[in-house]
Amino acid sequence: MDCGILTSKSVLLILSLIFWAAGAALSYVGAYVIKSYRTFDNFLEDKYTLIPAAIIIGVAVVLFIIGLIGCCATLRESKVGLSFFMVILLLVFAAEVAAFVFGFIYRGKIKGDLEKSMSDVFQKYDGKNAETAAVDYLQSQLQCCGVNNYTDWSSRPWFTSHNSTVPVSCCKANSTCTGQFDKPELLNVQGCEAKLEKLLQDVLSYAMLVILGFAIIKFFGMLSICVITCRSGRNEYQPLYA
Repeated sequence: MDCGILTSKSVLLILSLIFWAAGAALSYVGAYVIKSYRTFDNFLEDKYTLIPAAIIIGVAVVLFIIGLIGCCATLRESKVGLSFFMVILLLVFAAEVAAFVFGFIYRGKIKGDLEKSMSDVFQKYDGKNAETAAVDYLQSQLQCCGVNNYTDWSSRPWFTSHNSTVPVSCCKANSTCTGQFDKPELLNVQGCEAKLEKLLQDVLSYAMLVILGFAIIKFFGMLSICVITCRSGRNEYQPLYA
């Protein structure tokens, strides 16, 4: 058997197995991105930032199907199957490039989105409503206080109506703190906007790296199909086990 064809077939079989693993990995990444954004969705007005995650999950489902088609087409030595495999690879490759571009675009929009919405959410804090639960969760999880820093609370209705105190969620862990504004050593003084922005950008950057890696794998898969197609046009298609 021609060494190039044998190598290409082996690559396609390995690639088919990788597709199943890639589908599982992308499903996890997409779900993780959505979970991270939904956790803090009260602070995000632009829901289009979830487009990359939705594309990732869609691609993951397709990858499971592609793996099955690629494996069967290679083992059955089907030129039609390999041609179909090639078309699917091109479509998935295009989708991954689109997800990468969307991720790059929306990564730069996160800061502006947070700036527009976080101040409004903190302003509505009253200790009872949905915004209160969101702010308390944000401040306790990220160990932050206020939008820019803890002094932001001095301009909020909560501060003036609660004896010049900040929410207890601003307090450092394991401290005897009741939110006294004049005891910053007991508070997490850093603002939440910068921390949340970094968290969301890190999550999106991680997703973009995964997408780029799998796009490179698709490229080698398409190259292998081209090798088999070109060689088999001059020689009889050799069985994998010959």
